[in-house]
Amino acid sequence: MLSIVEAQQKDNMKSNFKHIILAILSLNVVVSFAQERESDSIDAGTVNVVKPYTPKISDAFKIKETPSLNDSTTANKKEIKYNIFSIPVASTFTPAKGKAASVDKEKAVKLYDNYASLGVGTYTTILGEVYLNHALSNTERVGGYFSHHSSAGDIEDVNFDNNFAETGLNAHYSQKLSDYAWKVEGGFQLQSYNWYGLPDQSIDKFDVDHSFYTANFGGSINFEEGIINKGSVLYRRFGDDQDSGENRFVLKSEFDVPVSDEMINTEVTFDYIGGSFDRSYLLNEELNFGNFNIGVAPSYQMKQDDLTVNLGVNLVYLRDTEASDGKFFIYPNITASYRLVDEIMIAYGGIQGGMIQNSYYDFAQENPFVSPTLVVSPTDQAYNASIGLKGKLSNSLSYAISGHYLADNNRALFKTNSVLGTAEENYQFGNSLGIVYDDVSTFSIAGELNVDVNRNFKLALKAEYFGYDTDNEAEAWNLPDIEASVFLDYQIDEHWFAGANLFFVGERKDVFAIEQSFFPVDSPQTITLDSFFDVNAHVGYKINDQLSAFAKANNIVNKDYQRWLNYPVQGIQFLAGITYQFDF
Repeated sequence: MLSIVEAQQKDNMKSNFKHIILAILSLNVVVSFAQERESDSIDAGTVNVVKPYTPKISDAFKIKETPSLNDSTTANKKEIKYNIFSIPVASTFTPAKGKAASVDKEKAVKLYDNYASLGVGTYTTILGEVYLNHALSNTERVGGYFSHHSSAGDIEDVNFDNNFAETGLNAHYSQKLSDYAWKVEGGFQLQSYNWYGLPDQSIDKFDVDHSFYTANFGGSINFEEGIINKGSVLYRRFGDDQDSGENRFVLKSEFDVPVSDEMINTEVTFDYIGGSFDRSYLLNEELNFGNFNIGVAPSYQMKQDDLTVNLGVNLVYLRDTEASDGKFFIYPNITASYRLVDEIMIAYGGIQGGMIQNSYYDFAQENPFVSPTLVVSPTDQAYNASIGLKGKLSNSLSYAISGHYLADNNRALFKTNSVLGTAEENYQFGNSLGIVYDDVSTFSIAGELNVDVNRNFKLALKAEYFGYDTDNEAEAWNLPDIEASVFLDYQIDEHWFAGANLFFVGERKDVFAIEQSFFPVDSPQTITLDSFFDVNAHVGYKINDQLSAFAKANNIVNKDYQRWLNYPVQGIQFLAGITYQFDF
């Protein structure tokens, strides 16, 4: 049997060997034929396949039955049964129900629309305020404001009356609709002061009181969408008890002008002022003044990454109605900012200018001891160049550093009036200030630091140094070389709060002169006013949501400094009062 199988295997091997030899010979023939075709100049024909090849998968051979096992060692599976044997166990464990963690919420602070405050203090000081604000509907509100501040004066070493009083009343009505919001308001103010700053307090006492009154009416409108963004109008009448009067009318509008798919923001201003004084300081002749200016200020804003640039110009036409003379001015209006390090450091700068409309009202609010004999004329601020850095060192600490250079033509300066030997009015004894104009160049460096910790502690520090250069006047009269301030507010706890502020004003220059029939008796003397600190503080206690008490202390260091020449201030002052908040 084995020999037959071996013989068959040998025959198969011989057959396979023949097949291999035939395959090798066929391959040599194909290769040689291919080489001959490469040298053939006749191109090969194209074979078109008529029917694509479709392969079929044949059925695999499968075993049709399960083979049987005849192994004698095959064992049968043993059936296994499982039983659970439970034993009761006594337990005292009782799981507690889970409770979701809660977030402690602060009690919402109720805000009131109205408040009234009243305080009294030393020097017979009275300070009162009432603010009212009532919603007529979801879109309409009406309100008003009343204030009064007065003191008996009693300044040490002053022989003349030095009391003052300021009383104001304002009312407004506003409406906010879906497309625009508008507001109309009007007010009246009465102020009374005394020209108590006589160089010689030993002369016989006479009446040196004077008063101002102000009446104003105006309104504003803001649009949500459209070419016109906003507009405002103001009329103000200001006068005194010396037969002086002034009218001011200001109309402003801001709108966007589309130019080549870009928007040009444009501001248009009309500013009129006119008034008169009963006399000049030296002559008993009426003094009139008046002018109006029309300004157009287009600007275009460009933004690219961290750079923002505003390019603009301010065009102003000024008309002097008394001299019947007009002039056209062109001012730069360019600003830029660049984020050097996100919010940490931002560089900014610019060069701007404009027409500053001076007024009797503005002079009297800054210095209530001016005489009713002023020359009122606008200031041409040719340019105000600035450069600086600002940013946030943290979420609670911000800073700003800047430098400025200003060129003001016809800048207004306060200067003490001379003593007239032939004085007829109660302000001609060297106890009032007038206005002189000069071209002044100003250089300044300023720094600012603000701290805001959790809205409970706020601290602000500011300081600025000034350098002046004048053309005609010997000094930049009554302009300080340094100004600094510190503001502090601290919410101690839920009930207690406190705050303080400190002002520092550097040295100023003024002049003292005596005149007799237009001729100076002695050469004018330049006087240096000392620098001064003014420290003030306040503390308060919140009794409940509506009622709180407060106490204030002013001029804590008790300095009898002079804000203006021969005008000392009150010493240390104390005041206490209450504030009540309410709703209608």
